[in-house]
This record gives sequence, C-alpha cells and structure tokens, in this order.
Amino acid sequence: MTRTVEISSPARLSLRHRQLVVAREDGSAPTVPVEDMALLVVDNPQVTYTHALLAALAEAKVATVLCGPDHMPAGVVLPYAANALAGERQRAQLACPRPLAKRLWQAIVACKLRRQGDLLRRATGQDAGLDAMAGRVRSGDPENLEAQGAQRYWPRLLGPAFRRDRAGVAPNPLLNYGYAVLRAATARAVVGAGLLAGVGLFHANRGDAFALASDLMEPFRPFVDGVVWEMAGAGLAEGELDRTRKAHLLGVLNIAVGMDGQAMPLGLALHRSAASLAASFGGRRMLLRLPEDPTGLPEPAEEPDEGAAPTPS
Repeated sequence: MTRTVEISSPARLSLRHRQLVVAREDGSAPTVPVEDMALLVVDNPQVTYTHALLAALAEAKVATVLCGPDHMPAGVVLPYAANALAGERQRAQLACPRPLAKRLWQAIVACKLRRQGDLLRRATGQDAGLDAMAGRVRSGDPENLEAQGAQRYWPRLLGPAFRRDRAGVAPNPLLNYGYAVLRAATARAVVGAGLLAGVGLFHANRGDAFALASDLMEPFRPFVDGVVWEMAGAGLAEGELDRTRKAHLLGVLNIAVGMDGQAMPLGLALHRSAASLAASFGGRRMLLRLPEDPTGLPEPAEEPDEGAAPTPS
C-alpha cells in the first residue's frame, strides 16, 4: 500500500466491492482499490463520505488526511487497531530507559544533518560543514546541533534572504504542505508499528498529539526540501498551492530512498524505521534504521562544459 489519492474537487466518496468510488459532479466515477492506498488526502469542503468507506479505509490501515480552508492538512484519521502486538510494544515504549531515548534522538539528529548536508552538496557543491557537525552530535543532542545546522542550511539551500517560518513567504507554504503530508504518513507508520504516536523521544513535552511521528520524520524532511528546491528552480515556489504543486509534494512518499542497502519508496522506509524503533524499545538497544545515503535527493546540477561561454547574470 503506497498509493496516495488526493481529492480536490466536489465529490461523493463511497465504497463498492472494496473500491473507493469517487462520484464527481460531471458524472464520472473513477475507482481505486482500497488495498492499494496508503493516504487519502481530501482538500475540498464539498466532499461527502459514507460510513462504510471510512470504516474500510481504517481496516485497510489507510490514513485519511482532512485539509482546512487554507488547503493545509488539519487532521488525520488513523486506524484504531493497526498492530496485533500494540499492547506489548506500547508497554515497552513507555518503559524505554532515558539513556536509550537520548541515543535514539542522537541518531535521528545526526542522520538529519547528514541528509541535509547531502542535499546542500548536490545543490551548491558544498555541505556547509553539516556532515562534520553530524559526527559531533552527542546523546540527546545537548548542544542543539540540530538548530545550529538549520542556521547554516536554509540560507544556503533557498537563498540568504530565506527564513523558515510557518507563516512566512514562499516557499514556506510548500514546505508546510510537504511536511504535513510527511507527518501524516509517519504517524500512520508509527501506529502501524503498534506504538503510541503521542509519546515522543524529544518532542515528548510539546503538547504534540503525534510527538513520536514528529521525532521520526526528522531525517526524512530533507527529501521534502529537495522537492521544494527543485520546484523553486522550476518557478513553482510562488503562487497558489494548486493541484500541480500539491502533486509534486505528494510524490515525495514515492521517492526511492536508501535504507538497509537497497532503494525503497519513502513511504515503505517510514514503516521500516517505525518497526525498527519498536524493536529498539522492545530490545532496549539501538536497532533504529534510517535513510543512510543521498539516494532520492535531487541529482547534482551538471557542470558547464569547459570553454563554454558564461551565462549572463
């Protein structure tokens, strides 16, 4: 189940023979097998649902993302019983020793910094020292190298005038949408692994209903950043968050990322990471799997041919 379906026009959504039926105003009614779906993103106030469909989506472990008037995800409906071992795994999660939680957060921050460095290297030719910074992250990240890395990262990736701010100017809205989709997919993976989404490692005291998803998604953020960087280069940073822009951002879940020595869709990698986190809690040792190389990030810009005329500025 890796498919993301987005509904952005008025429709009636129902279930027929284990198929999502999208009855549109023009009379068309395309269908999608429920078993093929990972996320259903609904971004129109004139969409209606049947109870049978919502129940079938939950049973199939599909996350339903509901968008508000600003086109940003406002809520997510997650399966209630996504893993038969949920009780056992949640008890292990709640009993996780603090030193282990701090080592897990250390690994998450270091991985995030390395993937940010990989993206910078591909976008600019230099990693701004982020790879070296990743090697200095200590248990629990007491020096907050994650934040220090962000200060180097954003102006180099998106320009010296850019400030990462949820309420900020473009391309912040693209990042907001991409991160919201990533967070929903991570929450689905966390629940699917039988873990409590609200009990995090670092974000535990921030009143976050999906604190563990907020933790685990961190090393995957650079893949969203890479998509946004490419969109900005293609002139898609400004303007309304329309269907074309959302399609680019929703596609991040299908990007092939490197994990366990192979390339796999990012959506599947999230489930591998969540399962390894559950195993870490259960075994009380570091078993966490995270993206391990630049696979899935934008390809480096081609070097100009020697002797070619310089591009006018």
